[in-house]
Amino acid sequence: MGAMVRTKDLLDNFNLTLVAGADGIHREIITSDISRPGIEMTGYFKYYPKERLQLIGKTEMTYFLDLTEEEKIDRAEKLCTDVTPGIVISRGMEVPRELIAAADKAGVPILLSPRKTTRVTSRLTNYLEAKFAPFTAIHGVLVDIYGVGVLITGQSGVGKSETALELVKRGHRLVADDSVEIRQEDYDTLIGNSPPLIEHMLEIRGLGIINVMTLFGAGAVRSFKKIAMVVNLENWDEKKQYDRLGLDEDQMKIMDVSLPKATIPVRPGRNLAVIIEVAAMNFRLKRMGVNAAEEFSDRLTNMIEQENDITE
Repeated sequence: MGAMVRTKDLLDNFNLTLVAGADGIHREIITSDISRPGIEMTGYFKYYPKERLQLIGKTEMTYFLDLTEEEKIDRAEKLCTDVTPGIVISRGMEVPRELIAAADKAGVPILLSPRKTTRVTSRLTNYLEAKFAPFTAIHGVLVDIYGVGVLITGQSGVGKSETALELVKRGHRLVADDSVEIRQEDYDTLIGNSPPLIEHMLEIRGLGIINVMTLFGAGAVRSFKKIAMVVNLENWDEKKQYDRLGLDEDQMKIMDVSLPKATIPVRPGRNLAVIIEVAAMNFRLKRMGVNAAEEFSDRLTNMIEQENDITE
């Protein structure tokens, strides 16, 4: 899981003003769901999701302001529980004194935003979803080849970093070497980046650590990239049948996302960088609807059928 998120992080990252409840700015936010306590304003708290960030927009506020003095105090006190991470008020509306008093007493931060409610909701939700996104780290190298994020995997010593070096020399961009941090966005997207400590670095046995950015310039690196395919390098095995047509698509699953995977056998004399470059171009073509393997297969079938026609 991602890092811990506290209400203070929202103050640091968004245009919000702390109006009350300063004692609670270190409260933890445990979900990306944001609640608009409309029905709670009517006094119904049976299903109040108190652990969520609460967002009061114009509708809720107008209702609240119509309540009697006692009702205002009652609702304000019930909204401010010991776990509520914060109450965001949109449109820069004036915060009622009953709410300020209850928030100060319970230590629930009230954050005022100048923006419209829908805008606040979407920006905070996006921020929290990115923070709570599933996260993993994988041993491999991530390179951006012609705009395709290619994750190169394989055992230690198979030549992943050396291949990445050659790809960078050929004008492609390094995202991460050795360890790739991956977070899942939505249902089908994986974004890879480098751990900060080794960003823009490549480790080449015999040379040690080289800084790709200083050697090849800022155009040779990227800080993150969506992963589109996996290329697995493995030492050539005489006994193994390798796919010669490219019809059977292998998959690799990372968290909930399945990625197309190609296994490339490594032996001296094979230029891996060129093979991977072509694999990336091929992937782009397939995505555009051109599939060379299927085309070849169809051609072959047609030729066989024509042969048969002639012999009959």
